[in-house]
Amino acid sequence: MWYVFVKVGLNSWIGLEWLYFMAQLKREVKLFIVRSLAVFNTPTETANAVQEEFGIKVTPQKCEAYDPTKRSGKDLSKELADEFHATRQLFKDNLENIPVANKVYRLQKMQNIINSNSKNSMLVLQALEQAAKEVGGAFTNQVKKEISGPDGKPVEVKSIDPMEAAKIYADMMK
Repeated sequence: MWYVFVKVGLNSWIGLEWLYFMAQLKREVKLFIVRSLAVFNTPTETANAVQEEFGIKVTPQKCEAYDPTKRSGKDLSKELADEFHATRQLFKDNLENIPVANKVYRLQKMQNIINSNSKNSMLVLQALEQAAKEVGGAFTNQVKKEISGPDGKPVEVKSIDPMEAAKIYADMMK
């Protein structure tokens, strides 16, 4: 291993052994790393997956260089950057393919917990509470508001002349 460093910016240095590493990975391994990072796997998870899949030991830092959203990946080739962004967009668009993202799947798992642990009353109560929150929308960022008039009747809507509205506003501001 050689340790020659080249200045690549005002205050940036890069080791030539790093450039050598980047060049020696096969395209297949590079694509694997890029796709793994694109689906939000961490660099450590990606490095472990490369070790398992290809038998190549890479560091998480070297994997991170294949993520164009990170500073260390800013010089990633256009081909790999495009692959990263395409894979990430496909992953985001297909959220329904992840079982835990599906409300029906989560409710089914809670029902299985209730069925298999009927003697554990605390666990059953927790599962029932969780299911009620799930069905009631407690885990969404949607807020439901009902606006009604006096005694729950519909809100009365009046159409008034703009001059009259200006006079009412002026009276309110006094």
